[in-house]
Amino acid sequence: SQANGEIDYDDLMKKIIADRESAPIIFANIGTTVRGAIDDISIIQQRMADAGFNRDDYYIHADAALSGMILPFVDDPQAFTFADGIDSIGVSGHKMIGSPIPCGIAIAKKKNVDRISVEIDYIAAHDKTITGSRNGITPLMMWEAIKGHSFDEWKRRITHSLFLAQYAVERFKKGGIPAWRNKNSITVVFPRPSESVWQKHCLAISGDVAHLIATAHNFNTDKIDALIDDVIADKKVS
Repeated sequence: SQANGEIDYDDLMKKIIADRESAPIIFANIGTTVRGAIDDISIIQQRMADAGFNRDDYYIHADAALSGMILPFVDDPQAFTFADGIDSIGVSGHKMIGSPIPCGIAIAKKKNVDRISVEIDYIAAHDKTITGSRNGITPLMMWEAIKGHSFDEWKRRITHSLFLAQYAVERFKKGGIPAWRNKNSITVVFPRPSESVWQKHCLAISGDVAHLIATAHNFNTDKIDALIDDVIADKKVS
């Protein structure tokens, strides 16, 4: 991947060509776990075309676990929709939506869903699930969470989260910490602090970086300030 977490398109094409797969399945990250990076759907399609692939020769799945509930509510979203060229998309229900039970939803083109649909005689219906069954309560939780807020309310929640993320970046920088975030991302990346700090704040760490994710249930900046103060103090000690 690139430094910002986005896919390395040159490396992607080298691997696809080396593998000699005539019908590759490409997983595009619409918000990576650690850095919140979004792979460019248009670049992927252009590079595939340059390599001689017709659009029907490959499949693009968009992994939008977190950002799938962010991009619909921003003014200048990156490409992530079916109109942009994806074939399916997955969004988590327990992240931005807030389900208390881990869950998610996958949306795919009907023609592809029909390929795995099997008629089950004893329920007089077609089974369209991959595993043959699914949880019955989590879809209700997701439905309630989504329907419980209007589009404008969701937009306000996302706007507030993005405000908190940018606030964190600026506060980090004022304290001499080179923090940053990708466009339309609520994930703030900064250098990995000492173990005592990342354990105290239960930070997710990967290699030499850590991150915080600014979510809408933080009505003020108190927790963000407490974390940043500790990171700045930690830097001075080290």
